[in-house]
Amino acid sequence: MTTTAATDVEKTTDDDESGTVLQRLAGTQAVWILGVLVVIVAFFAISGGDRFLSTANFSLISQNLAVLAVLGAGMTFVIITSGIDLSIGSVLVFASVISAKLMSEMGGDGAGVVIVGILAAVVAGAAWGFLNGFLIAYAKIPALIVTLGTLSAALGLAYVLSKGINITVGAESLTDFGIYTRFAGLPALPLLALVIVVIFGIVLHRTRFGRHTFAIGSNQEAARRVGIRVDRHLMLIYLITGVLGGIGAVMYLAQFGTTTIGGQSLTNLNVIAAVVIGGTSIFGGYGSMFGTIVGLFIPAILQSGFVIIGVDPFWQGVAVGAVLIAAVYVDQTRRAAAQRGAPRVKQAKEGTK
Repeated sequence: MTTTAATDVEKTTDDDESGTVLQRLAGTQAVWILGVLVVIVAFFAISGGDRFLSTANFSLISQNLAVLAVLGAGMTFVIITSGIDLSIGSVLVFASVISAKLMSEMGGDGAGVVIVGILAAVVAGAAWGFLNGFLIAYAKIPALIVTLGTLSAALGLAYVLSKGINITVGAESLTDFGIYTRFAGLPALPLLALVIVVIFGIVLHRTRFGRHTFAIGSNQEAARRVGIRVDRHLMLIYLITGVLGGIGAVMYLAQFGTTTIGGQSLTNLNVIAAVVIGGTSIFGGYGSMFGTIVGLFIPAILQSGFVIIGVDPFWQGVAVGAVLIAAVYVDQTRRAAAQRGAPRVKQAKEGTK
């Protein structure tokens, strides 16, 4: 029996070693969702021709994704910890109102006005992030309830401060940066978003902060027992997410030149969907920044492609919903397979003793 168990262990070990790379690649949701994106792009490239493959089209897509990418960077950390932030769209609206209102009252178009507007938006976003983090980490209120409450509160205060009227940004230097500024022929806002995503990707995958984030999402109690300050870490994650909401607000003002108070009702759901589609597990402990970016491109490509080939763009919602459900199903299947595999290896090892 011992010999048989030892053989099973050796076979399991050999299978694990030989299949490790392939299993990781095949089991990574970001990889198969990238394949889905490639298929979608190929379909529209064939049916849409040069209109879809044009530089102008992809430039427009990247512009539209810039703000969502910044919000998605923070949301990736939140969901990896098995949390959720439903308030991010309202935080963006509130921060944009604070920023635009302050710049409008200051008047002028100097660098000082723009800097004050940027700082105001970041501080406003950070305040909501701090509140979310405190209530979730220290008051122990479920993240769903806290962020649902701050979603309503932030949006309501934005309406109170603006009296329900969109505020136009008078600082043309900010809007010129968002619309006209290019580096090496590439729009400034997508490049800024790329820099932010890369930085947070490095933090997530190459630093202790990132490792602690995965540990908390995998098993919060175990993370606490090995010395990770779980409450403090969660607080920082929601604070950072709020700061990114403030940065996203400034980018939105730079791109559109107005607050568009009623135009962010689905922002939080779009960001959450992109993060989950990209492979970040809603159960926590698993995810990647690369996957989030891939998840963001799918609805954007679908919307652009449908418009170009003359299909009702509302079909985008149907397609994204189907992909989202498939993504969660794959995640559940992967987790179930991992749980079934763990006892098998453990039993085999115990048989050698």
